[in-house]
Amino acid sequence: MNPDFANIEKARSKMIEQQIRPWNVLDPNVLNLLAELRREQFVPRSHRHLAFVDMELPLPHGQVMLAPKVEARLLQELSLLPDDRVLEIGAGSGYMAGLMARQAAEVLTVEKYEGLVALAQSNLSEAGILNVEVVQANGLVEQPRWSRSMFDAIAISGAVERVPEHLLQQLSPGGRMVAIVGSAPVMQAVLIERVRSAGSGSADGIRQTVLFETVTTPLEDAPKISHFKF
Repeated sequence: MNPDFANIEKARSKMIEQQIRPWNVLDPNVLNLLAELRREQFVPRSHRHLAFVDMELPLPHGQVMLAPKVEARLLQELSLLPDDRVLEIGAGSGYMAGLMARQAAEVLTVEKYEGLVALAQSNLSEAGILNVEVVQANGLVEQPRWSRSMFDAIAISGAVERVPEHLLQQLSPGGRMVAIVGSAPVMQAVLIERVRSAGSGSADGIRQTVLFETVTTPLEDAPKISHFKF
């Protein structure tokens, strides 16, 4: 066996056992996927030696890859099914889209920066993942390309002070969304679900569950909470 390959696999296994399992990521499908999809191939070459370290990694344009345990926990909470349609806001390096694409039918990931669009497309292609479409646009603003579509799952891969209302409206009945909400130093990863309200003929409702506290880089152009009092 190639010594470098053995060292990489040892580091990957250590990441899963020492970082990810302790964060209550116990779904065997998620754990197997983390072992199979080569995270290091989605990390910029200058930081590839840190691919399995418990930290965020820098990407071009001031963006970041989330820490491995955060990615894994968010993926688990989405509970993706083989026929799900998924929307991601913030493609980054394409890694989270690649993870979701291995569990779902198709993923549309929207990225603001042209350089990151090219990076994500290249990484996904090299990994043989063909059911992801990467679109260059501001994913936090309503646009006809996707804002009139419904999705079974939505992932916001970055922090927002509040979730845009139009994204909530794009969740299909039974749909799930994960996001990191708040302002530094207080941010929370949340699971948002569209659930059927009690009673015959009742409209769908929104249920939000706090998953864990964390801090990450805010997405640009995210909607702000007004702090003015009247």
